[in-house]
Amino acid sequence: MTTSRRFVYEGYKSKEISFPLGGIGSGCVGLAGNGRLIDWEIFNKPNKLSHNGFSFFAVKAEAQGVVKLTKVLHGDLQTPYTGEGKGKFEGYGYGPKRENMTGFPHFANTSFKGEYPFAEIAFDDAGDPISVKLTAFNPLIPLNAKDSSLPAAVLTYAVTNRSAEPLDVSVVGNLTNPAKRGAINSYFDEAGYRGFKLRSNAYAEEEAAYGDLTLATDCEDVSYQSYWYRGGWFDNAVVFWQAFTAPGRFKERHYDDVSELGEDARQWRDVCLLSGHRTLAPGETGKFTFILSWSYPNYVNDWNPGKGKENGPYPSWKNYYATQFGDSKETAGYLFAELPRLERETRAFKDLLFGSTLPHEVVDAVSANISILKSPTVLRLPDGSLYGFEGVHTNEGSCEGSCTHVWGYEQVTPFLFPELARSMRDNHYRHAQFDNGKVAFRLMLPPERTREENKFHAAADGQMADIVKTYREWRISGDTDWLRGIWPQVKKSLEYAWDPTNDDWWDRDRDGVMEGVQHHTLDEEAYGPNAFLSGMYHSALLAASVMAEALGDGAAGEYRELYERGRRWVRDHLFNGEYFTQQVDLKDERFDVDPELGEIKYQFGEACHIDQVLGQWHAHVVGLGYVFDRDQTRAAVSAIYKYNFIPVLRDYTNACRIYGLNDERGLLIATYPKGGAPKVPVPYADECMNGFEYQAASHMIYEGLVEEGLAVVRAIRHRYDGERRNPWNEFECGSNYVRSMASYSLLTALSGFEYDQAQEGLIGFSPVVNREAFKTFWSLGRGWGEFAHANGQLRLSVAYGELTVGRFRSDLLAGQTAAAVVVNGRPVVCEREGNDLVFAERVRLAAGDTLTVEAR
Repeated sequence: MTTSRRFVYEGYKSKEISFPLGGIGSGCVGLAGNGRLIDWEIFNKPNKLSHNGFSFFAVKAEAQGVVKLTKVLHGDLQTPYTGEGKGKFEGYGYGPKRENMTGFPHFANTSFKGEYPFAEIAFDDAGDPISVKLTAFNPLIPLNAKDSSLPAAVLTYAVTNRSAEPLDVSVVGNLTNPAKRGAINSYFDEAGYRGFKLRSNAYAEEEAAYGDLTLATDCEDVSYQSYWYRGGWFDNAVVFWQAFTAPGRFKERHYDDVSELGEDARQWRDVCLLSGHRTLAPGETGKFTFILSWSYPNYVNDWNPGKGKENGPYPSWKNYYATQFGDSKETAGYLFAELPRLERETRAFKDLLFGSTLPHEVVDAVSANISILKSPTVLRLPDGSLYGFEGVHTNEGSCEGSCTHVWGYEQVTPFLFPELARSMRDNHYRHAQFDNGKVAFRLMLPPERTREENKFHAAADGQMADIVKTYREWRISGDTDWLRGIWPQVKKSLEYAWDPTNDDWWDRDRDGVMEGVQHHTLDEEAYGPNAFLSGMYHSALLAASVMAEALGDGAAGEYRELYERGRRWVRDHLFNGEYFTQQVDLKDERFDVDPELGEIKYQFGEACHIDQVLGQWHAHVVGLGYVFDRDQTRAAVSAIYKYNFIPVLRDYTNACRIYGLNDERGLLIATYPKGGAPKVPVPYADECMNGFEYQAASHMIYEGLVEEGLAVVRAIRHRYDGERRNPWNEFECGSNYVRSMASYSLLTALSGFEYDQAQEGLIGFSPVVNREAFKTFWSLGRGWGEFAHANGQLRLSVAYGELTVGRFRSDLLAGQTAAAVVVNGRPVVCEREGNDLVFAERVRLAAGDTLTVEAR
């Protein structure tokens, strides 16, 4: 996947890396594999392949007035060298952009270590008097959404003097003002930090371009220039390098006139520089910390403005972070004041995740895809609620609306940021549900527009998934008051399946089987019964029956009876002995028969479909038990691996989008191993798409097919190896695609994680790998920490927040006697029920506490 060292990328394996540094819903800047700052996606838009002028860091070492080394803190640029884009006098045919700084001395030997949310780059050339290590991150603290949403990047350069004499070391940050008009660079010196705020005087406070950018350091000894030299041609970079390579410090340069370049100007933009200075003794390491923060408060819907386009300005609103901080300087100040805590808590999360005994490909997949929350795919509305595209195109979002059928696969927010997951449920039921229970599967912005303007089909899979996710959010949070408040909408959403006004007649005859017009995530409608969508219906019915019972709603029995009836029908009619199929007459005149082909297009038919038992995967993740027949489920999942996993894609026909090719391998959406393929089958049948694959892989693990599931995960991460594709950007319909956050379910499946904070106070672990010496990260509701098993001792520890335990479950207790059950060494009273320990009184574990079970 990488080099021999796990999570380390070197040479060509670092070519495609863009590691997102930013907060949840705040945008991000990419850290390239060689140390460049790329993909400046901080302006409330995707901005792939972008630069921000001359924005880079460099290092100088001198002794007694003699300069020993000056280098840009970049590694080699990997091929191709022909140029990027189609610009005049730049782009293809003009070589790399000057802003890449490849024409200046830089490091030959670099390595990139990515353990999200931390990136480390080692700059280490033999013979140099210094070596440098960059550590870059943005706070990512599960259950702390505020601090995990800061619009900033923290970059710390640790410089080691490996010469025999003291060295005066300077690390200089250069930052271009991105404003196209009225650019102003202002130096400030505050208690504890100092630097530049870059802004413009040309935009009103409500305009999209209004905002600012800060570069700050806590180095006490600094020199700076408010502006690089303004000149023609290449003068600015030439004069900078002359000053940098001379002994001593920078002298201030300031211009009183404001830069006015015009919207299409390609000439220089104003650059500021901020240099920290330290004298390092032989063998000493000194740290230079810089914070890059931004504030562009006005998010504007210019991709689908609706009525705003004809009748006035585009709809706009304030970013959530703009309600927390007045500008980017204020954000930097908060970060410096809180940095020790923020880094400690972020590192505690990272260390637990990467310190687990889960297979490294799983840790890789889980951690890398958490980064999607820090990409421009995601934004936070003024009230803090979460909203997302499906992914992003190069310069705009891809498929708006917190799309219920795509977001239905993601499993990161409910466990790491449950308040954000609940906010998504709240917004859809509040703004996208119609009076008859139909829920628009795309939420428009502002959300209040949705019911008025979104008249498309409801998504059968997405609408049912939201019901199951409501159940999940309740079990994770234990917040029955929240469930009670949202229950009328949830109930109405479920009963839309048989509501007489449902024009798609999903289950009009109320037999527990979906058989009407079923729009779904493959962007078409399925006609007739199929296990994929009926299974989602069944998981929703079962979840709703449990919620109804907890709330005293008499509909609980009706829902369960309907579920049981439909489950039996699917078992008896849709299983072909190996897997589940769709029951459809392709010539049914009730539907849209293609006159030339003589068939309905885009159906599954006899396909072995990757999502045929998707409802069962959901049921496993949320703790519903089996909604399909257990033996049939295992057979179906086994068939998906047997027939859909292609070990070499080079020889496989794919008329769809190319997400795997040549020697790569992957799990396809649909195959027809027994024949009977429609003339035009379901869209995307021949593609391998990461999120679907993760769902299927984790489901294989849930069903005991561990090696098969891990083989699928290895195949995906092989495709994202740093040379072929960016390990921190799994794409589907665009970059940073939400469905890949299904990968978190690999952790829950492999650790046998069970939970119920709503009723029993249950937490449990029944690992399926490395059982004799097992460790895993867990996060639930109000706390997170580690579960470990070794030498007959089971340890549940809380690292952050708190956890209430009424019942502890583990099949590691099977055949064992719980000889001692203690919290921080103090015995606690409990009874044994099979593999469960039931506590006489619920045990509250705070941060630092450990529940230990000695099993004999």
